[in-house]
Amino acid sequence: MKAVVITEFGGPEVLQVVEVSVPEIGATQVLVKVGAAGVNRPDVFQRKGNYPAPQGVPADIPGLEIAGYVVEIGSAVSSFRVGDRVMALVGGGGYAEYVVAEEGCCLPIPANVSFEHAASLPENVYTVWHNVFERGRLCAGEKFLVHGGSGGIGYTAIQLAKLFGAEVFTTVGSRRKVDFVRSLGVDHVVQYREADFAEVWKQEGIDVILDSIGGAYSDKNICLLNEEGRLVYINAVDGGQVSLNLFKVMQKRLVLTGSTLRARDMVFKGRLTQAIEKHVLPLIANGRFVTSVDRVFPYEQASEAHRYMEAGQHVGKIVLSFGVRL
Repeated sequence: MKAVVITEFGGPEVLQVVEVSVPEIGATQVLVKVGAAGVNRPDVFQRKGNYPAPQGVPADIPGLEIAGYVVEIGSAVSSFRVGDRVMALVGGGGYAEYVVAEEGCCLPIPANVSFEHAASLPENVYTVWHNVFERGRLCAGEKFLVHGGSGGIGYTAIQLAKLFGAEVFTTVGSRRKVDFVRSLGVDHVVQYREADFAEVWKQEGIDVILDSIGGAYSDKNICLLNEEGRLVYINAVDGGQVSLNLFKVMQKRLVLTGSTLRARDMVFKGRLTQAIEKHVLPLIANGRFVTSVDRVFPYEQASEAHRYMEAGQHVGKIVLSFGVRL
């Protein structure tokens, strides 16, 4: 099969299409003929050598989410059959014509969703459901802030928070992105290059914040939170070493938490898959949750897709297409 391989750590040009062996499946796994693969920030980190793949996952093929159809099933698989359209969260190896996925990390693709749009969903939906609704315990009527609302995580968090009854705040970096998040129904938005969100919203009182920035945002987040507020970290692109006023944490009785997804075990991921199938998949199937794909690149242009992501101008998701239809 053909796969996009990291030939060495470096810039987008190190991504090259090469011939590799089709992977073999285990008893609890399925082999998927890939129609499309999502492009995510961790793929860029992996390409640069800063995000190693977990054991048992192809170390030189990036890609954490795919969509396609099942061509082979393991002996213990009971939920899927050959020919089923599936989207899957994978530990790596997604930029390839065939990918092995655990049965417990696969979801059926609704009939109204293409491979390209389905491939944009797993990484974001799994991350948001766990961190916002499980760790952050967001409830209807609460105020929720997600930084970077125009990216995959951001637009997913905005829509799900709105659908479950929250008042939603977000920060973005351009007028185009302001318009995009407003089209999703966000209640409040700050263009961070023009205003300080902490000043604009200092009287609001936020209940849950989802942050991937870290750095200087950390203290601002603490100041914005209500008593009993929850601050959830999923990355720290501006720095993980921050100062923390413990008295503010104690006085407000705050919860600071966070998580990473890739290295979690299958028991956790299987339980999370079941929760998403119950709570989120119906919203996708009935069109209440709208997927947003900014641009689709042929997989042979994976290096261009990475350049586009690093330019930071996209709204929604970037996807690689393998030209498969079913």
